Amino acid sequence: MATITPEFRFRRLRRTSVLRSLVRQNSIQAEDLILPLFVEEEITEPVAISSMPGVVRYPESQLADVVQRAWSKGIRAILLFGVSHQKDEAGTDTWNADGLMARCIRTAKQAQPEMVVISDNCFCEYTDHGHCGVLCEGSHEGLDVDNDLTLGNLQKQAVVAAEAGVDMIAPSTMIDGMVAAIRQGLDEAGFQHIPVMSYSTKFASAFYGPFRDAVDSTFKGTRSTYQMDPANGREALAESMQDEMEGADILMVKPGLAYLDVIANIRQHSERPLAVYHVSGEYAMIKASAAAGVIDEQAIVMETMMAFKRAGCDLIITYYAEQIADWLKAS
Repeated sequence: MATITPEFRFRRLRRTSVLRSLVRQNSIQAEDLILPLFVEEEITEPVAISSMPGVVRYPESQLADVVQRAWSKGIRAILLFGVSHQKDEAGTDTWNADGLMARCIRTAKQAQPEMVVISDNCFCEYTDHGHCGVLCEGSHEGLDVDNDLTLGNLQKQAVVAAEAGVDMIAPSTMIDGMVAAIRQGLDEAGFQHIPVMSYSTKFASAFYGPFRDAVDSTFKGTRSTYQMDPANGREALAESMQDEMEGADILMVKPGLAYLDVIANIRQHSERPLAVYHVSGEYAMIKASAAAGVIDEQAIVMETMMAFKRAGCDLIITYYAEQIADWLKAS
């Protein structure tokens, strides 16, 4: 039988680990990661989140230590979520200069001034109904979020965050016009230098389930009237392009793994930095599989992070940030 000779041998550059490293097209660094942190007021010890092993709600008194710990591991950005005990129908605590959001920002900046402190700008953790804005009578499906009233509240919230010392605003409400409204509010208040990382393409996803445990939410219902239909790829691109036009400095896709096509499509159409949120359900699935002994946790996590980078992401928001930073140091 005749010998078959390949026309080209891709394996030449896979022969050793050094050769593979030399031609590797994407890499993960601690500086690529953003660590989400949940901070609950009126508690004195961390509260474990049962559906997200290894993740806790921290008391305010421990936030400074957590920020310093993350910095020591090489993490350079955190995303703050407040778990409020001062809830009302509009989430007014978020534009209170002495409210939970503002306090957390000040604490984080004092703990490590160089840390990039990002505020998640929404209302779901601060409203008694759990929706992402002011409620109104909606369609036949029931109550809905009043888009334009919520925009005004977002402006107030963003300015208070900036006054507290935040480095970046991250609106996650998926309200039409949110980036333009926040940009206007910040600029008029003298905060032209504060960037906006928009949750520009955020889907009404089943992958968010454990997050509701994380923020102690009692929300029941759907956010499908303002978050995106998972079936709509062209609309997903349009959402991010609209936010870019309104002045978003960084775009974001949430969730990640089920939407790699969306990430890649946005990357092809935009030169803005692109982030992805590796969400609670994605985290919990890996943790459950690892606990069952059916996967190599570290290998799966790193492969997942590489998939995000390969699709075109520059930044990754993940609950695994501290573990990844440890693994990178040990490698």
